[in-house]
Amino acid sequence: MTADRHEKTSSCCGGAEHGHGKPAIDPVCGMSVDPAAGKPQFAHHGSTWHFCSTRCHDRFAAEPEHFLNGDHRQAETEVPAGTQYTCPMHPEIVQIGPGSCPICGMALEAMGVPARDEGPNPELVDFRRRFILGSLLTGPLLLLAMGPMIGLGFAREFVGEGAALWLELALATPVVLWAGWPFLQRGAQSLRSGHLNMFTLIALGVSAAWLYSVTAVLFPGIFPAEFRHMGGHVAVYFEAAAVIIVLVLLGQILELGARERTGSAIRALLDLAPKTARIIREDGTEAEVALDSVMVGDRLRVRPGEKLPVDGLVVSGHSSVDESMLTGEALPVEKGEGDSVTGATINGSGGLVVEAQRVGADSVLSQIVEMVARAQRSRAPIQKFADIVAGWFVPAVISVAILAFIGWSLWSPPPAMAHALIAAVSVLIIACPCALGLATPMSIMTAAGRGAQAGVLIRDAEALERFEKVDTLLVDKTGTLTLGKPALVGVQAAAGHSQDAVLGLAAALERGSEHPLANAILNGAEAKGLRLQPIEDFQSVTGKGVTGRAGGHKLALGNLALMSDLGIDPAALQADADARRDAGETVIFLAIDKACAGFIAVADPIKDTTRAALEDLAAAGIRVIMATGDNERTAKAVATQLGIAEFHAGVMPADKAKLIADLQAAGHRVAMAGDGVNDAPALARADVGIAMGTGADVAIESAGITLVKGDLTGIVRARHLAKATMRNIRQNLFFAMVYNAAGVPVAAGVLYPVFGILISPMFAAAAMSLSSVSVISNALRLRSVKL
Repeated sequence: MTADRHEKTSSCCGGAEHGHGKPAIDPVCGMSVDPAAGKPQFAHHGSTWHFCSTRCHDRFAAEPEHFLNGDHRQAETEVPAGTQYTCPMHPEIVQIGPGSCPICGMALEAMGVPARDEGPNPELVDFRRRFILGSLLTGPLLLLAMGPMIGLGFAREFVGEGAALWLELALATPVVLWAGWPFLQRGAQSLRSGHLNMFTLIALGVSAAWLYSVTAVLFPGIFPAEFRHMGGHVAVYFEAAAVIIVLVLLGQILELGARERTGSAIRALLDLAPKTARIIREDGTEAEVALDSVMVGDRLRVRPGEKLPVDGLVVSGHSSVDESMLTGEALPVEKGEGDSVTGATINGSGGLVVEAQRVGADSVLSQIVEMVARAQRSRAPIQKFADIVAGWFVPAVISVAILAFIGWSLWSPPPAMAHALIAAVSVLIIACPCALGLATPMSIMTAAGRGAQAGVLIRDAEALERFEKVDTLLVDKTGTLTLGKPALVGVQAAAGHSQDAVLGLAAALERGSEHPLANAILNGAEAKGLRLQPIEDFQSVTGKGVTGRAGGHKLALGNLALMSDLGIDPAALQADADARRDAGETVIFLAIDKACAGFIAVADPIKDTTRAALEDLAAAGIRVIMATGDNERTAKAVATQLGIAEFHAGVMPADKAKLIADLQAAGHRVAMAGDGVNDAPALARADVGIAMGTGADVAIESAGITLVKGDLTGIVRARHLAKATMRNIRQNLFFAMVYNAAGVPVAAGVLYPVFGILISPMFAAAAMSLSSVSVISNALRLRSVKL
């Protein structure tokens, strides 16, 4: 939508200005409106405003100033009032409005789904401004202080030694007190709260160097010989304090930029949705409207090559739809009348008319974005180890800095106290608990986004960590291994009954059922034009079937377990039923007044991707077990076709959960994949529940991982993602710990007695900043991991 559509001046929209046939602009959706077309109008403050529809008129009438002031557009980019903020390292910290984390000092980030065009990070903008000024002042400061060491001492000679010290003070002070103010502030906050962190070390190191140098300039006579260089003057470290601030600012800028890139997957998902839709009005006219003005029931035209604007049902037309951006599957899917489509997918060469069914926050895309955002804020159990280490880390570093200062002041060559100060400040600056704290959350944030791009939705970090260790996968049959779209393939009637009568009564009973097999029976009856009787006293027997009453007769439709419970013997039809089951078909018996009247045979085709996915899972060392409520013969036929060695048939929902518990008791890590309401208990009981995105909402809510596409190839992708993520986290933790284990002793001066090496605080600051950036950069590699 172009900017000129949002013009709000009366010259564009007021009715008095349209006497010459000029089009008006709807102030709500930005559409052009013909004032003479009889569209809704609204008078406000002497101007008449024209609208494309009653919906836009009513929205405007409710709050005119909201639209005239442009607040509806600002809401797209501004963070709403009352937005909660949290810390990426400590998600238990939640507050209203921005701020810094009281534990680690990092800037808090807005929770929930980011705005489509939320603009640059305010802290990043502020740090860049501070970095620019700090660099401009630090450049001449370095020349003045370090120039004599590299043959550029002309500047210091020109101004003289005394004036040079005052000039260093003047250049360094704004850098430390203004450019470095956020770090000093967070360091002071950490000391007050008792939560020592990276900013505690930075504030202590910079403050020590700067305060010492200021005192040396103002009161040089109070320092003994141990503080003086060969020239007799007291050593100052203004350039070290200033360079530390500039380098830490640079590190924070790089870190914030990298952290923003971890959320790029969410922004990419948001960008998938088109901003407008072409609505077909009741009078047959068409108009382009803003996407947020589309409501359930609206009919939309989708032309070839366009994105589907909302989730809906195809009313007319036929086309192939590219769903790869949501499912990771490259092959387009054929769509025709009656098929469901998902918003943000891309229409192929045909035209479609779609009736909107889910819009706004109810759409699949919005739910995916919300799930990814929630997963990115979750914590993996491995993070607890990093938290324990980080909790002891800062006090230990401060202790090492104190010991280094004491040791150097007692045993170093002159100037002893100057060397002691350098060692202590270097120890404080080089240590970086931030790298340790970021190791896990940055990997989780990136992995959640990468998974969403491949159709694998991670509910929380714990599910991802657990899935890496899974060795057994329990799968449901219907909708998981099979398409979940069964079709009627046969009707067998007992003596004295007709096939149409059996099918008609079965369909009448199934009108009240939500089982996937019900649709197959109903569609079969509809294809034959059968008239269905009304059913009384309908009851659903979980895992067995349904019962009811019609025309004075008691009816029951279900499996052998239901027939057995009711004392009905289908022996006369058993041979024909067994033959059907041996072919992989599901048989459903119909009983009338305690006698078996016939059976319905339904077949559910196996998904094309199932065999290859099972082979990949076996190659990954995962044991696959099928558990189904279907009978033994049908289950065996499907298992044989797929090469599944272990299967359990006739299991109830509680049986699946018990089977998982037994496997866990035997020491196995079990994942459960299913899509139905009856799978929810097992999904919740498993170490990792995997729900098919095409299944029931309760199954999705019970699962730790959801597959948008709804087939086993998504499980293979999820497994690869889990392994890559945990490997990445371990790399980050190893790097952060090894870095600190080596950096702190070197900064303390352990190499000086042998190699004469003493690290400058400026080098320590650069190394500290790069450690965090390196951890984040490693986490960002997950964005391109092959799944």
